[in-house]
Amino acid sequence: MAKTKSAGTHKAKKGLLGFFMNLILWIFSLSCIFPIVWMLYSSLKEKRAFNADIVGLPKNPTLINYTRILTNPDYHLPESMFNSFRTTALSILLIIAFSFIVGYILARVRFKLNRVLYVMFLMGMLIPIHSLLVPIYVVFKKCNISNQWFTLLLPYVSFGLPMGIFLVEGFVKTVPVDLEEAAAIDGSNFTHTLWTIIFPICRPILVTVAIIQVFSCWNEFSFALVLIKDVGLQTVPLALTQFKGQFASDYPKQMAAMLLTMAPIVVLYFAFSRQIIKGMVAGAVKG
Repeated sequence: MAKTKSAGTHKAKKGLLGFFMNLILWIFSLSCIFPIVWMLYSSLKEKRAFNADIVGLPKNPTLINYTRILTNPDYHLPESMFNSFRTTALSILLIIAFSFIVGYILARVRFKLNRVLYVMFLMGMLIPIHSLLVPIYVVFKKCNISNQWFTLLLPYVSFGLPMGIFLVEGFVKTVPVDLEEAAAIDGSNFTHTLWTIIFPICRPILVTVAIIQVFSCWNEFSFALVLIKDVGLQTVPLALTQFKGQFASDYPKQMAAMLLTMAPIVVLYFAFSRQIIKGMVAGAVKG
């Protein structure tokens, strides 16, 4: 009887603890979701209505803010989104290609400077990228390659390679060499084996690298601010600064612009969230 009562008390305590833990997680989740919801319904207000009631729901929802920022040529938002798409897409393609090739060579080919090169690439993950902002600006200015459509590709790819090489190198080490030996026996050359056998096997970690770098390239601000001066070449983070005035800001319009620029990244994340987690776990375990 006493044991039954003790077991019941323990079960009740465990259930109560689980309830409070779930409650804390729900509160934390709501605290993360509410700012996005607030931005969404605030973007449906006009400036006067927003200033009158910042937190309240819109009484007369309107899409005028979205219409204005998409049709007003002074904001350059559609053009900026195209620039960000182009820069991000090209950067990801180059990062994936170079990370895969270099990571494979460092994992498979043994030569004297193998570990030296590997450590040098890893050092790129330790250097604060913003400490290189001024030197890069000086070099780009002297070489006359600043303020060009391809200007941001160079730093984005350079800063994205260390992590990509690190993850790919660790992943390739877990791929059995027997697969490549069997392919060679069947008459497959090195290039064919690399791109038709090893590349598909490395797809999970490459997708993870790509998605992480998409977030980094899309949201990067400092190098875009310093290296790009032409309004027609500016990226999304630079375009968003136009919605903030010196003495006043049109917050509903600014929120509408932020939601438009966030939409592609949010959709991408939810579409590949499982792939991100799977790739990161695979890289951590196999590396």
